Amino acid sequence: MEWMDNSFWATVGLVLFLGLITYFGVPRVIGRMLDKRIQQIADELEAAKKLREEAAALLVEYEQKRVAAESEAEGIIAAAKQEAERLTAEAQTSLADLVARRTRAVEDKIAQAEAQAIAEVRGRSADVAIEAARTVLTDEMAKKGGQVIDRAIADVGSRLN
Repeated sequence: MEWMDNSFWATVGLVLFLGLITYFGVPRVIGRMLDKRIQQIADELEAAKKLREEAAALLVEYEQKRVAAESEAEGIIAAAKQEAERLTAEAQTSLADLVARRTRAVEDKIAQAEAQAIAEVRGRSADVAIEAARTVLTDEMAKKGGQVIDRAIADVGSRLN
């Protein structure tokens, strides 16, 4: 009996073992375990896919927000530049007005001082002329006082007649 050697008994043992495993439903249990694991992996893949889609949507949303923020920042910068230019123009206008007002005020003060100086010079000139005339008249009257009075009386007399 050579056919009943160890290989035969190993084959019979294997068939019996497989029969017992099948009888007790081990392949169904293993199949359910594998099905559960397959479902778990599929669920994880689905969750990963959803997370990836959410991440892509968030990326798009944040990219839009970044673009909007950049355009808003550009608008703010442009508005700030316009405001700065407007304030600079106003400051230059105000400075020019201030310089013009101060120049007019100084010119008015100079004209007023000039007019006052001219008035003082005229007053002094009149005072000097009067004093000179008085001095001349006094000297003339002292020298030729009688003759002048006689001539004046004669002149008045001729004009009255």
